[in-house]
Amino acid sequence: MLPALLGVGAIATILYLWNLAISGYGNTYYAMAAQAASQDWVAFFFGSLDAGNFISLDKPPLSTWIMGLSVRLFGLSSLSVLMPQAIAGVATVLIVFAAVRRSFGPAAGIVAALVTALTPAAVIIFRYDNPDAILTLLLVLAAYALVRSLEAGSWRWVVLSAALVGAGFLAKYLEAWMVLPAFTITYLVAAPGGVGRRLGQLVVAGVTVLVTSLWWVAIVEAIPASARPYIGGSETNSALELILGYNGLGRLLGQGPGGAGGGPGGSPFGGEPGLFRLFNDQFDGHVAWLIPFALIAFGTGLWLLRRPPRTDRRRAGYLLWGLWLLTGALLFSFMSGIVHPYYSVVLAPAIGALVGAGIVDLWAWRSRSVAGGVVLGTAVVVTALLAAVLLARTPDFVPWLGPGVAVAGVVTGVLLALPAGRVEPRLDLAAVGLAVAVTLAGPASYALATMDRSIAGGDPQVGPATVRGGLGGLPQGMGGLAVGPPGGGSPFPPGGRPGGGVDSLGSKLVDYLVANRGDATWLAAVPSAHLAGPIQLQAGFPVLAMGGFSGSDPTPTVEQLQAYVRSGELRFVLTGGERGGAVPGGPAQTQASISRWVAQACTPVQLEGTDRGGLSLIGATLHDCAGAAD
Repeated sequence: MLPALLGVGAIATILYLWNLAISGYGNTYYAMAAQAASQDWVAFFFGSLDAGNFISLDKPPLSTWIMGLSVRLFGLSSLSVLMPQAIAGVATVLIVFAAVRRSFGPAAGIVAALVTALTPAAVIIFRYDNPDAILTLLLVLAAYALVRSLEAGSWRWVVLSAALVGAGFLAKYLEAWMVLPAFTITYLVAAPGGVGRRLGQLVVAGVTVLVTSLWWVAIVEAIPASARPYIGGSETNSALELILGYNGLGRLLGQGPGGAGGGPGGSPFGGEPGLFRLFNDQFDGHVAWLIPFALIAFGTGLWLLRRPPRTDRRRAGYLLWGLWLLTGALLFSFMSGIVHPYYSVVLAPAIGALVGAGIVDLWAWRSRSVAGGVVLGTAVVVTALLAAVLLARTPDFVPWLGPGVAVAGVVTGVLLALPAGRVEPRLDLAAVGLAVAVTLAGPASYALATMDRSIAGGDPQVGPATVRGGLGGLPQGMGGLAVGPPGGGSPFPPGGRPGGGVDSLGSKLVDYLVANRGDATWLAAVPSAHLAGPIQLQAGFPVLAMGGFSGSDPTPTVEQLQAYVRSGELRFVLTGGERGGAVPGGPAQTQASISRWVAQACTPVQLEGTDRGGLSLIGATLHDCAGAAD
């Protein structure tokens, strides 16, 4: 089994690390925070976007801590920013194997690890710098610890599992708690010991989750607002409000950035809420391929294991991974706030575990009963037909694959449905091999297509470049400047990044700002992090992102900006910028006031060169506010 595990590990390594720098810094929002964390320990602790500590990310800082340490150790580059996520991906695949093996055996573990590795959402996230990669790794580690705790009712493993979920909270807030229903029910049902002992352990685990989740939030809330950066994404400069609002309950109930409403219309990224959202044309290729197989395996597994003792390890495994999948799928399907399809990466380990367990148990059932072959064959046929439907949505991408998978799936399903012993053994083995190929052909094709192109922006999409509109999965109006790592040149192929034609803006603007910075804390103040990130990454100096992520946060006020100018901490202000301005629902009045004051009190800068150094390409104007009067 070791050669098979090494092979799966090698597949994951190639998928996640091959040509990793093709995406440059990936999501510049998180890359600039990693850069700031490497430059300043205060920025490190708070997850600040800039080393001047004006504003923080709208996420907790654990993922940024890891990237910041990488950048501090190896210097700023595409690889130092993206490598931690790729390593987390390989580790996730191996830990899925370890967890599933303890419940269902090594063969199931190999299949589970392979399915996880090839899930397109996993490929895109483990090659990117969004916090979902670290979140997924921590939740899989927590699941492994829970599986270990089920074996002997160990307090140590129970507490470790809870602490790892709490660490996940510090990567992406409430999404980490998505696994708690599955963990709680599984432990309550299947752990050894009496009811009192199990309940006591769950109480301790619950306290551990709360403490390990909220310690950072408590410290931030205890520090006066004047002594720390503004908490990005919040309306009241509060991490707790962020959890209860935009980046917590707001995702469920529909609150957008800056307090903008959501509601039944759903997310502009994930489509309308509903039972089949994960199969719509926005989510589909990320994770939908094997969900029917996983659900069939879950139901069948519970039925087959209805009679063993309460503590049966295999049934506990089905409960753990099945409830994880159901909870996550229902959550992503019906949440009416912002939901990105790549969130579904956290479902990949559960799908992989159920598919691995299902293949092993259904094959064994087939040897005892015709019903086992029929269920296994049905699962393969449904998976193949679903793959054909999903592949048909990209008709120019390997057009023969969908029909081929459908035909092969039906043939394989028929062979598997035949009673065991009535089929030539060699044909039986061929059917098994063909079943694996059929079930993995669709996600594998999208996985390979995903690793073969550059990705950018806040809504990365899987599959071939022709799948979605726009470049690299970036929604219209959410772009930024395309700049490369320090040292010259752009790492992006033509058209591989949003704003691919404005590299000259990065060099001309940045060169001017650096040359005239003086002793200012911030190189410039710009309308949002979408514009601040590329400038800061190329220049290496802090850039003040007015309004935070998308320009919608209520900071700075005009008075704050004036104070920064008077103190010499800020000289240049960039206004306008149609590709980096506020989103609907943001503090338009505050931004308008800033723009009016800057226009009246500051001097427009006329950069030399074609098209004002590229500023007009994004509808922006640079102002010099040195000596500006209030």
